Amino acid sequence: MAKIGVIHYNFPGFSFEDFLKFAADTGYRFVELQIGDVWDEEKDNQPEKNTEKVREQLASYGLRASALAAGNNFIQTEEEGIRKQVERMKHIASLTKILDPEAVIRSEGGWAKEEDVPKEKWLDSMYECFRRCVGFAEELQVKFAIDNHGYVTNDADLLYALLKKIDNKWFGTNMDTMNYRWYGHSVEKCKQIYEIMAPYAMHTHMKDGFDSRENYKGAALGEGEIDLLYAVNCLRKAGYDGAFTAEYEGPEPQGGVGYAKCYKWLKANL
Repeated sequence: MAKIGVIHYNFPGFSFEDFLKFAADTGYRFVELQIGDVWDEEKDNQPEKNTEKVREQLASYGLRASALAAGNNFIQTEEEGIRKQVERMKHIASLTKILDPEAVIRSEGGWAKEEDVPKEKWLDSMYECFRRCVGFAEELQVKFAIDNHGYVTNDADLLYALLKKIDNKWFGTNMDTMNYRWYGHSVEKCKQIYEIMAPYAMHTHMKDGFDSRENYKGAALGEGEIDLLYAVNCLRKAGYDGAFTAEYEGPEPQGGVGYAKCYKWLKANL
């Protein structure tokens, strides 16, 4: 049976408890949480205890965590910045294992700041940070799913080069079906990218919409231009057994309407 999940994102007017209740009542069984759901980094409010509490909340609704989003920035070149990012990620890795032993870290690559770090240094700067994470990833046996997100890792060639350079079984990708299109790749090019990235997939964002950059418009699954079934088939052919996680950025966020539509598509097509 397919693992159908939903990301805790774009639920206006929902408390965390409202989100969990909606997910469970709709039929979702897995959720991707944000780091802020378990750890208030400004207050440092005993994140281990809070993560245990959140795990119990999930269980009370019949839910499990598929991923914890780290919100990291590995576009770093200065030693202090690298060290802080890696130490933070080690803490997040331990929280992920508390949240669910099988959950993955949904990692960023980094954020583009060409005035600080020129583009030609992005690959090496990300690699250095991920390289320093290998030891605790192996020790904790936690997977890192690097998202194709923003202006950096939506460059499919760059993300592929990063994965090849890391070359470790605990590091793969979160395959977001819409983000490559948002970046500017054509729909047909996206299908080629799905084929290449599917063997590295450790988590997914099933997302639909139209067009790219300033013309981008989100849509419920099956209502946009993305060939979602092609992506699903690529994942299955590659042996993917993780969660198919709905992410919605369309015009009906209020009340969870868009996410309810996404669930219906996933239920009908997986």
